Amino acid sequence: MNKLSKSQIIIHREKSVNYQLKDCQWIHNSAKFTAVGGKPNLKGVINIYALDENDIQTIQEYEKSVAIECATFQSSSSNKRHLAVGNYEGDLEIVDLEYSAKSLYSVKAHQGLIYCIDGIGGLGIGCGAPELVTGGKDGSVKIWDPREKLPVAKMETAIGATKRDCWTVAFGNSYNSEERIVCAGYDNGDIKMLDLRAMALRWETNVSNGVCSLEFDRRDIKMNKLIATTIESHFYVFDIKVQHPTKGFGYIKNNVHKHTIWTVRHLPQHREIFTTTGGNGSIYLWKYMYPEDRYKTESDGDKITNPGKLQLIQNQLISTQPINNFRWCPSKLGLALCTSFDQNIRLLILTKLNLY
Repeated sequence: MNKLSKSQIIIHREKSVNYQLKDCQWIHNSAKFTAVGGKPNLKGVINIYALDENDIQTIQEYEKSVAIECATFQSSSSNKRHLAVGNYEGDLEIVDLEYSAKSLYSVKAHQGLIYCIDGIGGLGIGCGAPELVTGGKDGSVKIWDPREKLPVAKMETAIGATKRDCWTVAFGNSYNSEERIVCAGYDNGDIKMLDLRAMALRWETNVSNGVCSLEFDRRDIKMNKLIATTIESHFYVFDIKVQHPTKGFGYIKNNVHKHTIWTVRHLPQHREIFTTTGGNGSIYLWKYMYPEDRYKTESDGDKITNPGKLQLIQNQLISTQPINNFRWCPSKLGLALCTSFDQNIRLLILTKLNLY
């Protein structure tokens, strides 16, 4: 790939806000997006923004009683704008952004902060009923049907064991109405994979450092790849097409960042391209390349996935503070949204992605 065709990471628009940014989401079927977080007085913020010719405009501002840590539209149907949020006091709430952030559902989900949330079955993504998964400071992971007030499944710390903060959760393997997987990452480096059909722990490992972000390359296909990022600059690409009965999955490990890696996000239009965001304010753009032989046979006769290689496409320092969230636009190739601890929202354009 010559220099003339190399992808660029360009800051298209930038907006400073007066609250702590925690999460951001594109609003489906629109050119708008939402950002959530908390004010110095610990009140929650849900703001809606739109892009005009010259600036990012604030369209709506909603205040909630408690600061918000995480949000997702992923359990919402494509014709509705129902945002699920988790707050500092352990409340899971679904609000309707079409009607002044009216609360449609609320439940005490965790004892203390809800660190992370994900959804499946909404927006036409994944099979089966819409569900949410939350992970909290209390160490538990809970799966929710928004029609019920009690979790439909949960994964909790054993009695007497040390509770570990659950920092990240992700749905995957939702390719038919029966199959569904949840992965959870913890502050001590544990990664646990829960099979919701079998209601059993399918796989677990430890990557030594706190797991900041987990994401399947696609959530609505049979499991293919899972990426985990950590607080100590490493990220892991697990090839999860085939599971060895004792060794689990093959993987490759990378530590180019040299800082905490806050997020991993796969490009919706090309699952082998993904970004990682760093604690120094950097964004790295990668491509995963499969090996010639996807599997290898171990001495015991069982197969294990053979890890591929990573190509660094581009990297760019865009902030003086950590990039704590990044979201690709699902409808516009190369358009992205990110938030930073410097209280800035940035719209980015990543060019020439169709060349990779």
